[in-house]
Amino acid sequence: MKLWYLIGALVVLSITSLFIGVKNISPLDLFSMTEAQWQVMSISRIPRLVSILIAGVSMSIAGLIMQQLSRNKFVSPTTAGTDDAAKLGILVSMLLFASASTMTKMLIAFAFALAGTYIFMKFLDRLKFKDTIFIPLVGLMFGSVINAVTTFFAYKHDLIQNISSWLQGSFGSVMSGRYELLYVSLPLLIVAFIYANKFTIAGMGEEFSVNLGLNHKLVVNIGLVIVALISVVVILTIGTIPFLGLVIPNIVTLYMGDNLRKSLIHTAVLGAVFVLACDILGRIIIYPYEIPIGLTVGVIGSLLFLYLLLRRRAYEA
Repeated sequence: MKLWYLIGALVVLSITSLFIGVKNISPLDLFSMTEAQWQVMSISRIPRLVSILIAGVSMSIAGLIMQQLSRNKFVSPTTAGTDDAAKLGILVSMLLFASASTMTKMLIAFAFALAGTYIFMKFLDRLKFKDTIFIPLVGLMFGSVINAVTTFFAYKHDLIQNISSWLQGSFGSVMSGRYELLYVSLPLLIVAFIYANKFTIAGMGEEFSVNLGLNHKLVVNIGLVIVALISVVVILTIGTIPFLGLVIPNIVTLYMGDNLRKSLIHTAVLGAVFVLACDILGRIIIYPYEIPIGLTVGVIGSLLFLYLLLRRRAYEA
């Protein structure tokens, strides 16, 4: 798949996204836009498009980095307990620091997400049977345990509805002044590009990396920090977007190979295209209402995940 095709699809979908909504605005209105129409575009439509692009790019790259470091194509923030640990951190911040700023809550959730990801990576070091399917199953079980703890304390403190609705992935509430936290992802993406080759080498194993003069632990820790912080920023701003960081890197790997630097741009653009397409579908399927992005990406992403599993099993057979 050529990069120009992906960029073309991204441009078309981005323009389409700007003109879908309850308030009827057509491309021709751009030349004679009323004040009310401009407010809709500047307060709602444009921030929504920007947040979709940043979330799609950042979560896809976070999944790619995690798969590279864990040397497993079915590991992502969704299947490694990162998202679940971030949820627990958010709940803790709500219980202990209810009046704290968004930045304070982000730092607490980041600490939990980083700890959860680090524990999962330690699990990988301890596992004797590193089967491709077994490892993400361990991650899902680990995440389920954390999610159970989160649910227990949320029920106990009557916060289950609050945290469930808040963490449901949706771009419906995105507007100017409520999505800017996503910009934290941009410098992290730049660092990911800078360290792309080092992540590729680190993914080949600690002994191989050390022989090439690479500080393996430092590179792995940098990768885990990027993954944890991106996951927290997206969860705090948009909510959970399942399977995004899992299926997009796998699709890109099918036609680009395993070199992280070569596949990074393709992964970023395809992730943005995928989220945009799912968001547009969710907005038109029951128009004028909309389906949350977490649901549309979850359904389509889970089907793609099953296809990738079956495809891998077919090739192994």
